[in-house]
Amino acid sequence: MTNRQGAVANGASPNGRPHDGVSPNGRPHDGVSPNGAHEAAPTPSRGAPSAARADGGDGNRPGGLAALRRALAYLRGHVRDATGAFIALLVVTAANLATPQLVQLAIDGGIKRKSASVILYAVVGLVAIAVVRGIFTFLQGYLAERASQGVAYDLRDALFTRLERLSFSYYDRVQTGQLLTRLTNDVEQVRTFAGTGVIQLSSSVVMLAGSIVLLLRISWSLTLVSMLIIPAIFVLLMRFVRRIGPLFGQVQQTLGRLNTILQEDLQGNRVIRAFVREDYETARYRGINDSLLNKNIEATRLLSNNFPFVFLLANIGTLIIIWFGGLQVIGRQIDIGQLIAFNTYLSFLLMPILTIGFLAAQISRAAASSLRIFDILDAPLEVTDKPGAVVLPPIAGRVEFRDVCFRYPSTERDILHDINFSAEPGQTVAILGTTGSGKSTLVNLIPRFYDVTGGAVLVDGHDVRDVTLSSLRARIGIVLQEALLFSGPVRDNIAYGRPDATQDEVEAAARAAQADAFIRDLPQGYDTVVGERGVGLSGGQRQRIAIARALLVSPKLLILDDSTSAVDAETELLIQQALDTLMRDRSHTAFVIAQRISTVRDADLILVLDGGRIAARGTHDELLRESPLYNEILGSQLQPELGVRRQASGVS
Repeated sequence: MTNRQGAVANGASPNGRPHDGVSPNGRPHDGVSPNGAHEAAPTPSRGAPSAARADGGDGNRPGGLAALRRALAYLRGHVRDATGAFIALLVVTAANLATPQLVQLAIDGGIKRKSASVILYAVVGLVAIAVVRGIFTFLQGYLAERASQGVAYDLRDALFTRLERLSFSYYDRVQTGQLLTRLTNDVEQVRTFAGTGVIQLSSSVVMLAGSIVLLLRISWSLTLVSMLIIPAIFVLLMRFVRRIGPLFGQVQQTLGRLNTILQEDLQGNRVIRAFVREDYETARYRGINDSLLNKNIEATRLLSNNFPFVFLLANIGTLIIIWFGGLQVIGRQIDIGQLIAFNTYLSFLLMPILTIGFLAAQISRAAASSLRIFDILDAPLEVTDKPGAVVLPPIAGRVEFRDVCFRYPSTERDILHDINFSAEPGQTVAILGTTGSGKSTLVNLIPRFYDVTGGAVLVDGHDVRDVTLSSLRARIGIVLQEALLFSGPVRDNIAYGRPDATQDEVEAAARAAQADAFIRDLPQGYDTVVGERGVGLSGGQRQRIAIARALLVSPKLLILDDSTSAVDAETELLIQQALDTLMRDRSHTAFVIAQRISTVRDADLILVLDGGRIAARGTHDELLRESPLYNEILGSQLQPELGVRRQASGVS
């Protein structure tokens, strides 16, 4: 698991979409490494331009070409390959432009004058040009592909790095399928243009300029005649570009929606089958797939409607040149070889224009993809280290909420109001409340998954906003509601927060979480490979491995969000006893959100939330006497385990 040290685990939102961190209802998921540690921000990718804000993410919004220029700026990190490809391009273009000159020489200086030596000279020259062109065409393609692959590498690396740092509120708003599309399809669109597209565009520009110069050199009058068709071709191409750009943005957006449905269905396939919703999901997927098909067909229709007219105009231009050029040959104003060379250069002139027209579709697609890529790269980091943030020193574990208020970004309603309490080192704070009262939101503020909108959260007297995120989260162990495991050995999952932990330390953490026994019963013990998201283990087994993962980092602050809700009452009792022992031995300060009386009965402080406020506080016995709301929650939400306690204690 060493390659995952800096990764942020994907949790699952209420609609089944995995994303980093916290869902819109404020519940954190298993989206942070067990100790919450984050590494220092990485250095920018090779050749990556500085991040400036780009407009939008769709092809029908302004700024697409600006975003594409920013994406192509990543070629600076591969300047040697890009320069080599451009030099090879110049050589190939020069070879192409020289070919008609040798053909003209063979006709006018060799065939017309019956000079075998001139014909031989022209033939040898054509062979040499063909060899040079072949070699440099290979170099051009190879170096351009190397450069484009480097750009794709840098973009993927920059995107993933950014996703690892984005605030959790970003994932509350964005669909996972859209993110996957941007990291795969959109990057590929930019890569394709950065390789073949840029080379073809550069080649077209150079060929266009060279052809015009040579056309004028042969006959300025024929050149002026040939230019009559160029404006009409440009009008058709510009009309095409204006219509195809927004369409490609819609194609990419629809593809993202399709990937979102695919991702949700792959993750939720058991729920789909349990409720016999296969036909519904198939119809839902087919509906978006039909929309994607229709948009792609519309793009194809635009291509089909425009380019036949462009080719027609090009052919008309050729006919005009043959007519007027033929008259000039008859009038001995030019030679037959010059006419053939002129007609060849005219095709060289028209082909770059047509190529640019074809590239317009690719440019529009790459521009739309670039916008979507920079939507991620330019997304603000809402929770980050402030200038001058200090490293949090070793802590005793005191936590204070001082006049804390909080609302989620882009909402008007406060989730928490005037929260004031303190937890002393070694205390266990149980948090109860009605549905939507802000229980999970409250614990999210301790590791700064979100920043408070009012007041302050302090750890050992340090405002959490004044210390670095990495040093703060390194002091916190978190077991979230969704016990997410990675594909890989059980041992690596437990050691996720401490990859250098010894086997004895891993096994000790597993024993503390009551996981050692069932792990040893697995086919390969601690080396048993679990499936994606822990498939192959029961919910209780995944929960205990997640607890062992948190305990291994020896945190001073421990956050348990429904961490024992997936196990049976007897297992929970054993886990709770182990956690109690650990907290006493190591002076952990624990914050617990649970659904069982046993979890909160022995807490040092119980907070009862209602409507985002602390409605009551105290110990279990105090609240039984003084808080009707607490008694109501005990009766309606929490599950008793008196029978299990008696059985575990040997009492009949």
